[in-house]
Amino acid sequence: MAGGRLTTHVLDTMHGKPARGMRLELHFVHGDHTHHLLDSYTNGDGRVDQPLLEEEFQHGEYEIRFHVGQYFERLGVEIETPFLDVVPIRFIIAEDRHYHVPLLVSPFAYSTYRGS
Repeated sequence: MAGGRLTTHVLDTMHGKPARGMRLELHFVHGDHTHHLLDSYTNGDGRVDQPLLEEEFQHGEYEIRFHVGQYFERLGVEIETPFLDVVPIRFIIAEDRHYHVPLLVSPFAYSTYRGS
């Protein structure tokens, strides 16, 4: 389906900056299982260099898995009792539009919304 694309942006709220080098995975959801579409890493601006979906864009249910625990560990953040590891954000694409899924994250909390 032409005209749509999917992007993301990750902000590290603990340090007040974009989350550079965070691994993420994109999955297409089929009922009770998922199909892996891609792995990527965020750049210095906390974004992925290319849209997660553009040419392969289609309606359906998707999940982005953000590897938050690995990111904070790599930064040397010492947490006595780790809380977040992989943060899955599951959402539905139902229109041929730009879908933007930002993640604001710290080692203990996260939020997201449908961005523009």
